[in-house]
Amino acid sequence: MSDIRNDVLYAVLNKSYALIDNDTGRDTHKTYEFRKQIILDDKSLTENEKFEAIKIITKTYDLNKLIFDEGAKRICENCNQECLATLFCEHCVRNYLKESFSNWTSGNDVIDNLIRECQMKVITPEMIPEWIPYNNLRNIEYLTKGGFSEIYEATWIDGYFIEWDSKKQRLVRFGSHEVVLKRLENVENANQSWLEEVSILKCLKFN
Repeated sequence: MSDIRNDVLYAVLNKSYALIDNDTGRDTHKTYEFRKQIILDDKSLTENEKFEAIKIITKTYDLNKLIFDEGAKRICENCNQECLATLFCEHCVRNYLKESFSNWTSGNDVIDNLIRECQMKVITPEMIPEWIPYNNLRNIEYLTKGGFSEIYEATWIDGYFIEWDSKKQRLVRFGSHEVVLKRLENVENANQSWLEEVSILKCLKFN
């Protein structure tokens, strides 16, 4: 939003964090409610800025709940399952990704299976690993060579997933932005041990 004063917004966010005492800081929900109240009471923020600030701390709140698998649950209005997240339903996100499995492939079954496995364990939209087809990149320029790979910069046309649209039941992308690419050797012959050795992808497991 163009009317958001980021310097003021983040000053209040930093203040809300700095004021947390030891007792409050030990409880994820108390921390969230405390920071939320600080934001709501702040007279320097506009209503739009308060909305954005609360959205930011809610993302952190959701992340902590999902990482530690704790906190109040709610019933998703769409899938009717219990979920921990506030801004999205982790089950709906995974179902959405699962329905898209047939829409993409890297051309390598091992890589495809690893990406799909990680997508089924994902905890937030911003952390979703995915295969990016070459035609979704532009302005690819060589930078340097390092280790066992060549380094490039490029523009990712669609960009990564940034949030879940509960009304439309779909993931929303950030949009075009710059990324750094690595061209790995022998990727055509990749197998499970090769993937483990180069750590091409790391799953954040949701238990």
